[in-house]
Amino acid sequence: MGTNTDKPKKVYLDNMANTPPDPRVIDEMIPHLKNDFGNPLNIHSFGQQTQQAIEDSRQKVAEMVNAQPKEIIFTSCGTESNNFAVKGLARANQKRGNHLISSSIEHFSILYPLKELEKEGFDVTYLPVDKNGIIDPSSLKNAITDKTILVTLTHASNEIGTLEPINEIGMITREKGILFHVDGMQTAGTIPVDVKALNIDALSLAANLFYGPTGAAALYLKQGTRILPFLLGGTQEEGKRAGTNNISGIVGMGKAAELARLEMGERNKKLVAMRDRLIKELPRVIDDFFITGHPSNRLPGHVSGCVKFVEGESMSMFLDMEGVAVSTGSACVSKALKASHVLLAIGVSPEVVHGSLVFSFGKDNEEADVDYVLEKLPPIVERLRKLSPLKKDK
Repeated sequence: MGTNTDKPKKVYLDNMANTPPDPRVIDEMIPHLKNDFGNPLNIHSFGQQTQQAIEDSRQKVAEMVNAQPKEIIFTSCGTESNNFAVKGLARANQKRGNHLISSSIEHFSILYPLKELEKEGFDVTYLPVDKNGIIDPSSLKNAITDKTILVTLTHASNEIGTLEPINEIGMITREKGILFHVDGMQTAGTIPVDVKALNIDALSLAANLFYGPTGAAALYLKQGTRILPFLLGGTQEEGKRAGTNNISGIVGMGKAAELARLEMGERNKKLVAMRDRLIKELPRVIDDFFITGHPSNRLPGHVSGCVKFVEGESMSMFLDMEGVAVSTGSACVSKALKASHVLLAIGVSPEVVHGSLVFSFGKDNEEADVDYVLEKLPPIVERLRKLSPLKKDK
């Protein structure tokens, strides 16, 4: 990932926030940025050409998650997909009941829509998680009432990387006849996600998290599932999502989905090796460092932890000076400097929460990047601890 120059080596380890578009994705998009620009709603040849490109991409995205093409609705981003699913499914089915179930570690693009629905009279149960961030399926089963209409849960939190028991939860919701929406932003395109096998009724996914372009995302919606449109004003996406299609973005997402389906197995072998090595070595080279999330049942390229007596923002800035890009939590809220609700939910003490770091490897990273982090981070932590009023004398 870097070059041997006087400048710091460049190591990008923030793939949970954004992945670099694959060059093959960019190549696929370029014609639609230059020449193939017709509006797909028009019946002339320019429009029909782009309409065919969109349908080809819909097929590729559908194949990646084992869906039918007509079950894929293109959106602008993961946040839109989550808002669309949560609010659209709840409002469309409220005659059946007003009870929703989610968890305490959801992304804000789930939590904020739920808060809005609560103001409209919906009741929401937020399930707790254990110290590794895992939801107990039995707690979900016990929370279901005769008014429950929707369960909405993350497949894996970008902050702790733990994979949730979606398979077991999907069997419960299917048995009870309750809609099941999964925030698959961090998993779809990264690990195998089969919406039929997992009994998922709606799945949010975003191209920028599996080497596609920013600004292209989708919502899988099982055929026959009632939902209220989120955007109004046009007949695009079978009337479920108005707005002129982002043609080049959709084409790029289709190509990224095709590549992910074919290549994720090989990608993940490499990612798991780097992940496991960093999880093993960080507590060894840094005192008072502990891993957050499940040690092994987690996203293949995800490493998260907390360093006691040091702020994550400071570590991140010093790492950036060394050419290493990492996160201190969710990219959507990191600038707010708020204590992570996800880490608090798994029992991390408030004074330690602010010392969190997230390293997320991508397919372009190499073992040398692990070496570089292990070389650069310990002296940064040592330097910051000398300045920290929180550091205890030993």
